[in-house]
Amino acid sequence: MKAVTMNRYGKADDLELSDHPDPKVAPGEVLVRVRAAGVNPVDWKLAQGGLDAIMEVRFPLIPGWDVAGVVERVGLDADEFEIGDEVYGYVRKDSAELGGYAELVSAHVRMLARKPASMSWEEAAGMPLAGLTAYQAIRRVDISSGDTVLVHAAAGGVGSLATQIAVALGARVIGTASERNHAFLRELGAEPVTYGPGLAERVRDLAPQGVDAALDFVGGEAVDVSLELVGRPDRVASVADPQAPAKGARYVWVRPDSAGLTALAALADEGKLTVHVDQVLPLAEAAEAWRISESGHTRGKLVLRVD
Repeated sequence: MKAVTMNRYGKADDLELSDHPDPKVAPGEVLVRVRAAGVNPVDWKLAQGGLDAIMEVRFPLIPGWDVAGVVERVGLDADEFEIGDEVYGYVRKDSAELGGYAELVSAHVRMLARKPASMSWEEAAGMPLAGLTAYQAIRRVDISSGDTVLVHAAAGGVGSLATQIAVALGARVIGTASERNHAFLRELGAEPVTYGPGLAERVRDLAPQGVDAALDFVGGEAVDVSLELVGRPDRVASVADPQAPAKGARYVWVRPDSAGLTALAALADEGKLTVHVDQVLPLAEAAEAWRISESGHTRGKLVLRVD
């Protein structure tokens, strides 16, 4: 199969498209013919050695954890799926080696769900990591109908999905973003507020009755501001600040979750959840996708098309 690989820790220029052996299919796994692969900042951070302290990385490395495609082979004891099923998933294994930037990927059934029928391959490939991160953060702080929720970086890949999920649950969402993204947030059902100094006062102006929960998808001072506004650390969750638990808040490291993916697909097919795909590039241009991602100026998701 064709796959994007790198032979050592490095950067975008170290990626190359090459021939690679097809992955084996273990019991409980299926083989997926990849139609699209999502690009996430964690892909290039891992490739630079940023997760070396907590994750085994083996070379040659095929990056990527987000995929959408068609089941091509079913392994032993994996009867949740059949050949020809359209699936999507967060294919994060115990070690990083055989990822989704490839024509084929093997995945345990717990990492996959049926692809939302309403989504294109590219939209579905942009959903798993970001969608599950948002979904699990929302569940961690128990957001429900009637809550007022502060979402930091609400226009980003994770934040835009968290905003939509919270709105679908019946919550009122106040989302931080630059002014150029305020119209986008209104389209998602949120009330935008500009981030930066004075954020707490601006949020209080919008919600004088208080904020019930907060989700941090940006880091920096977001957790501190959230704790000030919410008052209950157990209802503040961060995916960007590893020091959040020391402050009493929750820290969320997204986990593969078939049930969560199924719930996200249902919201998408009900018209309550969309994925904004910023750019689609061919698999051979994975390096360019990383450069774009590293710039930090994308709105929504970057996706690789696998022909």
